[in-house]
Formats: sequence, structure tokens, C-alpha cells
Amino acid sequence: MDKIKRLGVLTGGGDAPGLNPAIRGVFYKAVELGYEVIGIKDGWKGLLEKETIVLSKADVDGALAKGGTILGSSRTNPYKREGGKEVAYENFKELGLSGLIAIGGEDTLGVAGQLVRDYQLPINGVPKTIDFDVPETDFTLGFFTALEVTTDILERLQDTAKSHHRVMVLEVMGRHAGWLGLFTAVAGGADYVIVPEKKADIEELIAKTKRALSEKGFAVVVVSEGAVLDESMLKDRPVDEFGHVQLGGMGEVVAQFLEKSLNTEVKCVILGHAQRGGKPSVIDRILPQLQALKAVEWLDKGQTGVLAAYKEGAIKPVDLTLVVGKNRPLPESLIHDFGVFFRG
Repeated sequence: MDKIKRLGVLTGGGDAPGLNPAIRGVFYKAVELGYEVIGIKDGWKGLLEKETIVLSKADVDGALAKGGTILGSSRTNPYKREGGKEVAYENFKELGLSGLIAIGGEDTLGVAGQLVRDYQLPINGVPKTIDFDVPETDFTLGFFTALEVTTDILERLQDTAKSHHRVMVLEVMGRHAGWLGLFTAVAGGADYVIVPEKKADIEELIAKTKRALSEKGFAVVVVSEGAVLDESMLKDRPVDEFGHVQLGGMGEVVAQFLEKSLNTEVKCVILGHAQRGGKPSVIDRILPQLQALKAVEWLDKGQTGVLAAYKEGAIKPVDLTLVVGKNRPLPESLIHDFGVFFRG
């Protein structure tokens, strides 16, 4: 009797709209190629603990339009656990996996790249993050759905700010990169934006907010969570297994600063995890399925250790080592070009 081919799939890191479509893409292509599909629960944690489920067509079809991930997720890093990478390798073998598709951001993909490097395991990746900062790809699942959410909230804040003649500050996600912050500000017509890549110009912030108040009676400022005015803010904050400081609260700092500087009422809204939830947009259903099925196709042909990246209008394989420990910040040119809406 022929040995059953088993393909594993996991989702790691923060959840994002589009994970379930990606899982569906993995399933359909894998089944077409003769694999049994093993869902690994809660990211790399599930591999360390051998917590799995055999996926079915009903599982993936029923989740296509739903947010979150049917497999669960975690920020577990095998390389930060004593003997973790060895356990991951042994469990990979004990589960009888012919390969694995890891769907995640820089951290999840980083672990995938390290396991490929250390043990030559057949693993391919699919990029995910609402921060939009995975390098070597022009699309990461979840970003455009999150952008729709943040832009909608910005527009709602403009309504209430106008009604009460006040300043509003909206804090959105973006640890190392301000893609979500900048694009939200541009799409929703914010009066100012502060991103991690560019040191905040305090005088410009005050002047632009004052001008908006004078000209239209209200102002809305967008702040990325990773934008830091004062490095002391990061002291004594907890970190996760990937060494990331827990962020959040930058919007409140900016709000308090503006309230004191302008002597007017300023309200802050921190969206937090609401940006991650909800059903994926159409684009976050279509492209993740295509990226996932290509990752499976390549793995079946022996092309492993690659990321299913979207570049120049096509899904292309990119070496996973190119994304390990890296991120994709906003280009200075883009900050400058869109800066026309916030300068002066």
C-alpha cells in the first residue's frame, strides 16, 4: 500500500482577515495532488505539542468568508523554548508530514526559514500581516480589509469631531511600519499622520492641527502604534517570545500633548484588535487562496523554503531567508509624496 502523503498547515502570530481563505487554498490544491491535509492548531505551539486536526472540505468551505482562523494562532517561538527547535523537528517527522505551509508574518515566517535552514524541512510560506511589512512581497493578506475598517472609523470620527468642534486622535496598528497609518490618513482625509519611519515634527503637528481647527472647526490626527515621541515610553513594557515590546497608547500621548498645547478638548480612539476582526474583503479572499495553492504546488514539485510572494502582478517564489528578521518600512519617497496632504 502506498504511504499516505500528509501536508501540514498552520497559522501563526496575530490573526488577520484572509487566513481562512489561505487555508482553503492549501486544502484544495493539496487534495488535488493526493495529500491528506493536517491542520496544526495554534501556530508553532501546535507543532510543539502535536495538537492537530484532519481538515475536511466542509471545514474550509464554511470558513471562506469568516474572519480569524479556524486553526487558532499563537506567538509561540520554538527557538525561544529550551529544546524547542529539536521538538519541532521530531514532531514534524512523527506526524508523518511530507511538507508544511506556514501562513504568517515576519515572526512565523522567520521560524519557518530557520527550520528550513537547520533541518532542511520542506516548508513554504504565505505572507500575512495587517501591518503590510513583510519584505519581498507587494501583498500581505489582511491589510486591505484592515484598511477598510480603519478608514471607516476615521470617517466616523470626522463626523463626531465636526459636531463637537474638537480634535480627535485615531491610533492604528503598525509596529515597525506605517503603511496602515499613512494609507488610512490619505484614504480618509486626516489632517495629520505620525508613522514609525519618520520622527514626528511637533511644530508641524501643532500648526496643522491649529489650522484645521481654524478653517473647519475640527481636526483628526492618525497615529501608528509604533510611532514613538519619547523612547522612555518603551521602558519596562512586557515583550513576547519574539522580543517585541507590547505597544499601544501612543495615540493617548499625542492627544494629551495636543490638548495641553492647544488648550482644547482632544479625544483619542485606540482601535486595537478590532482592526484584525471581521470577514475578509474580496481581495483578501482571492489572492490568499492563489498564494496558498501556489505554495503547495511548488512544495509538491520539490521547490521548498520559499514564500509565495505577490510581485509585479504575479505570485512568485522568494527565498524564505530573505524575510527572516526583516521588515518592509514605508519608502521615504512615498512618505514625501503623500506628505503634501499633511505639510504646511
